[in-house]
Amino acid sequence: MNALRKLLDKMKPTFSEGGKLSMFRSVFDGFETFLFVPNETSKSGVHIHDANDSKRVMIMVVIALIPALLFGMYNVGYQHYLAIGQLAETGFWPIFWYGFLAVLPKIIVSYLVGLGIEFTVAQWKGEEIHEGFLVSGMLIPMIVPVECPLWILAIATAFAVIFAKEIFGGTGMNIVNVALITRAFLFFAYPSKMSGDNVWIRTDGILGLGEGQVVDGFTGATPLGQVGSAVESNVQITDIAGQASSTLDAVIGLIPGSIGETSVIAIALGAILLLVTRIASWKTMFSVFAGGALTAFLFNVAGPDTAVANLPWYEHLIYGGFCFGAVFMATDPVTSARTETGKWIYGFLIGFMAITIRVLNPGYPEGMMLAILLLNLMAPLIDYCVVQVNISKRAKRLKSINK
Repeated sequence: MNALRKLLDKMKPTFSEGGKLSMFRSVFDGFETFLFVPNETSKSGVHIHDANDSKRVMIMVVIALIPALLFGMYNVGYQHYLAIGQLAETGFWPIFWYGFLAVLPKIIVSYLVGLGIEFTVAQWKGEEIHEGFLVSGMLIPMIVPVECPLWILAIATAFAVIFAKEIFGGTGMNIVNVALITRAFLFFAYPSKMSGDNVWIRTDGILGLGEGQVVDGFTGATPLGQVGSAVESNVQITDIAGQASSTLDAVIGLIPGSIGETSVIAIALGAILLLVTRIASWKTMFSVFAGGALTAFLFNVAGPDTAVANLPWYEHLIYGGFCFGAVFMATDPVTSARTETGKWIYGFLIGFMAITIRVLNPGYPEGMMLAILLLNLMAPLIDYCVVQVNISKRAKRLKSINK
């Protein structure tokens, strides 16, 4: 590390103002601050809360995402080999490497497009490069189907970074979650690539791995997709080979779905890290689950006689993107509520809206994406109302004291 530090110090004058490559100063600064903590202190009397900066926070969130990402890679391979009837004779590593090769290009495209735009904008403005896309770049490939084409993913990523982030001023200024805007763009612009029974399972081979034909009776529908399209009020959820799927399968994550959203256990490991490091608000996270559980329970008791309304409340929480959204999306400190009371309201309404959309909109069995985006827009209003209520209470107390 000392040798790398000396190398950067030697190169720095070339990229500094007046140097031969001063036009690329933002790129150099971004690379340097990614590797080392800036050796600078504030001279304007700013109060520092702790030693964390945005880079450390972003890297910690990326680390929290790794269990869900690694399991998602394994599950991609697992679902593929199950679909072609070769799961029993295939070992762990071929399954994982198949999923790794399927997911890695999406991660590369996400980071190349997103960081490329951020570097370009930073150079154009002459500003330093922020680390905000470190998390978004990892989230985007984790919330899309494995069969989402790379060129479509690139277009959606570019759209989200430009119109949901840079146009508002860059990192920390966006009013909605960038990764969710990417998914929303994909869902409404290319619906056939984001829904249906043929987008969640990759069935072709990759570099000689996983060659074979799909088994008879193959279906790639997700559990929520099966429930949402059911004609009868009760439905037996099955795996892609037509065998009954248990609640334990959903908790482990061995079900079709977006790449990083299937495993409750892997997501829980990331949640623990975020809560221990206090990067995510436990109030927001808990209230999302509370709002979802209560709403699902009420629909069980007094909702319409449909399969999705009759789905047990705890299964609503483990299917689809509910857990992933509650842990990694709803807790985004930029787009969520910031007042302590507001966090309770914000999270509860996300859970309420997600389940309500699932139950009352048969054409959209997921619900979590729209719920979070809607509450992103409402978060400033929630905080404003909370602050105004506190001001009114204090004014009344002061008035009573002065009487």
